[in-house]
Amino acid sequence: MIDSAGRGPARCDAEAHMTTRSATRPGLVLLGAGLACAAGLLPAGLGTTSASAQAQTQGPAQAAVALPRIGVLKVGGDALVKEGGLSASWVLEHDGVIQIALAGDRIGVLTGDGKAWVKEGGLSTNWVLEHDGGVKQIALSGDRIGVLTGDGKAWVKEGGLSANWVLEHDGRVKQIALSGDRIGVLTADGRAWVKEGGLSANWVLEHDSAKQLALAGDRIGVVRADGVALVKEGGLSATWVTENTAVKQLVLAGDRIGVVRGGGAALVKEGGLSATWVTENLNVLELALAGKRIGVLKVTGEALVKEGGLSATWVTENTGVIDIALSSGTD
Repeated sequence: MIDSAGRGPARCDAEAHMTTRSATRPGLVLLGAGLACAAGLLPAGLGTTSASAQAQTQGPAQAAVALPRIGVLKVGGDALVKEGGLSASWVLEHDGVIQIALAGDRIGVLTGDGKAWVKEGGLSTNWVLEHDGGVKQIALSGDRIGVLTGDGKAWVKEGGLSANWVLEHDGRVKQIALSGDRIGVLTADGRAWVKEGGLSANWVLEHDSAKQLALAGDRIGVVRADGVALVKEGGLSATWVTENTAVKQLVLAGDRIGVVRGGGAALVKEGGLSATWVTENLNVLELALAGKRIGVLKVTGEALVKEGGLSATWVTENTGVIDIALSSGTD
């Protein structure tokens, strides 16, 4: 839910959902969107000295090109990632995880002790500690990293992994979303704010009765308190379009819009805001979009992904899953 959700952005989604494992992930149990290191990797406390050597020069809407990735969080807290085809092998990235986020060649995790870790490059690169406690959500997009801390403050950094944090909002934030050069926050009073440009740009009030915020490219989406999903396209002052009702999760990516409705039906549309909805799956807890991939987490704990058109065939990727994330490799 506050996807992501979220295949985050290419419009992609740093999606989110409030009192769930991810602001975009309904039915899960911890605020945030979803690694002590895996066997063969350095312990989580090591590897942090490499951060300055990993600085990037891309702008906020850019990311290093990587193969498309799929990430899952297992019931026991293991975060696994695969890159390439749908049949690629899983790599254990971290344990003790409560949220996983993907963007470009970056992987982020939030561990149970409230620490935010990010790695950049291949699946076996070292982890860098980004924030050392009290984090409730992590978000990635291009060369930006965002965190939401337990005191309701939203922080964003831009550039390399060792860049300085900038306080973006301190008004009881309950979700943060990133996409390109846009930053969005949802505050406890239901107000959705978005800024565009540099980290010091001015906030614009987008909606005053929202329970989820999603960003992707030049699209902004909200789920209202009454479950109505709205999306706008273009500038920050564009007009809202009603997309669906009784919505639990809204996900944006590229020219696709996805929703999970109250009964568990996952629907996706492709193209303009008035395109026709296609039912993708049923009994769904969470939906993820990235590039031409669609992922769902079923109530049974199965993670399924399809690639290509909206009518492509589903592939079972993993079981015993409580969180799923997708990255197109350029988001």
